[in-house]
Amino acid sequence: MNKINFKEPPKLSGALPFIGHIPQFGKNPHEFMLKLREQLGDVAQFKFFHLDMVLLTGAEASEAFYRAADEVLDQGPAYKMMTPIFGKGVVFDAPIKRKNEQLQMLMPALRDKPMRTYSDLIVAEVENMIKDWGDAGEIDLLGFSKELTIYTSSHCLLGPEFRYELSNEFVGIYHDLEQSIQPIAYIFPNLPLPLFRRRDKARARLEQMVIQIMQKRAGKLDNKANVFQTLIDANYEDGSKLSAHEITGMLIAAVFAGHHTSSGTTAWVLLELLRHPQHLQTVLEEIDALFADGAGVSFESLRQVPKLENVLKEVLRLHPPLILLMRKVMKDFYVKDFLVKAGKFVCAAPSVTHRGADLFPAPNQFDPDRYTPERCEDKNLYGWQAFGGGRHKCSGNAFALFQIKAIISTLLRHFEFELVNSPESYQDDYQKMVVEPGSPCPVRYRRRAHTEGVGTGEVQAEAKQTAEPLGAFHVAVDFDLCKGHANCMAEAPEIFHVDEKGSLTVLDHNPKAELLGKAQAAEKFCPTGAIRIVSGG
Repeated sequence: MNKINFKEPPKLSGALPFIGHIPQFGKNPHEFMLKLREQLGDVAQFKFFHLDMVLLTGAEASEAFYRAADEVLDQGPAYKMMTPIFGKGVVFDAPIKRKNEQLQMLMPALRDKPMRTYSDLIVAEVENMIKDWGDAGEIDLLGFSKELTIYTSSHCLLGPEFRYELSNEFVGIYHDLEQSIQPIAYIFPNLPLPLFRRRDKARARLEQMVIQIMQKRAGKLDNKANVFQTLIDANYEDGSKLSAHEITGMLIAAVFAGHHTSSGTTAWVLLELLRHPQHLQTVLEEIDALFADGAGVSFESLRQVPKLENVLKEVLRLHPPLILLMRKVMKDFYVKDFLVKAGKFVCAAPSVTHRGADLFPAPNQFDPDRYTPERCEDKNLYGWQAFGGGRHKCSGNAFALFQIKAIISTLLRHFEFELVNSPESYQDDYQKMVVEPGSPCPVRYRRRAHTEGVGTGEVQAEAKQTAEPLGAFHVAVDFDLCKGHANCMAEAPEIFHVDEKGSLTVLDHNPKAELLGKAQAAEKFCPTGAIRIVSGG
């Protein structure tokens, strides 16, 4: 279509002066956006306070959103509320080039090799949290998962100082930072409100703590790899180092990413399993079989739990923590047959796209079998978008999934659980900026009797039986999606190489047939879905 024929997105009527559609949006943003899409389609305009906001849903409009260049759709102006938390000149407040350099600095600690060291830390944290539970009792599941995931995230990503020496103070600081993320902060992030004053005090104190730990680490030679140490060692392209102010902001960003997704999702995985006993039984059988020989939870073992992975994917489809991802339109933006003019804002809505029957038949039904090889309903990378998509897909998605699988596997090995209240009473709390189950979220637990399984041999044998036969094949990579996790290089070093800066090189686009198994593993374990193995050479 000629650009002259593009039209303006349809507008929702009934906007109030200054506040727009906020009263309806604020009651339940998910329901508001579902109705907006039903009424006006995949590209629909409404008023977010005084801002012109265009909602983009469905696979085609979402792909346009996620693939757009930063110079066209910019995150920075859409997330000014995060500037007091991350800091001036950090992430969303930094120029585009600087921001992308900063985000890339997080990747070394999230790559395949360090990820393999995190399982012991996570399992130890779970074991420590449940050691005094006794044989039976009741917990607030959301409160438990929030506390547990802040410990695991801080331990793995920040290091032992934050976990052991400064744990209580850091938890308090993080709470004050997290609580400041309110709808009013989108428009007025610096109002003289008590919660914003607590936020600013917490940010200043955290920077003091970072400086003290940096000074302490400077004299050591055995500092272990984690996000904190990676940032201390990192350089910008011009050779300059990050300041303590920048490192503080990046650490906050890392923990926010590692905690927000994991805490609510961990709770929802267990809740949905308890709501659906048939899937709980399937997951239990998988876990019992895998760990029947007494082996501990490890990086490798958690890659052999397809039933649990499918449950996790379905939970993230129905309960994505981030239901609104925003950008400011810097240059005229064309999507489908619409023109969104520069100066407006656009947003993707994972929770709405995830309820599209065209992508997910019977979309309101909890059905983990959607993701089996036979159905593969997550194959459209812009349909299933729990972690966003494109060049700005969440870099910590692999860590989040790994962390949740480790927590759930460890809990289910030790305890049986049941809901305290009726299953339908457990609902998403859409009054929060990061969606999670409503609180309190009570469940009962009872220690499991010793269970014998079928052994890891049967699980591994099944995996081998489902492997595709050898044949000619071609390796295709969407470099716009690659984040440099280096999982592909760990699986197939003969085919892939990732350098220290996270740049991927495909060494052989048409490898020998005997490398097909390794290539398929690289495709399977790529956290961003950037690799595609095409049969036929």
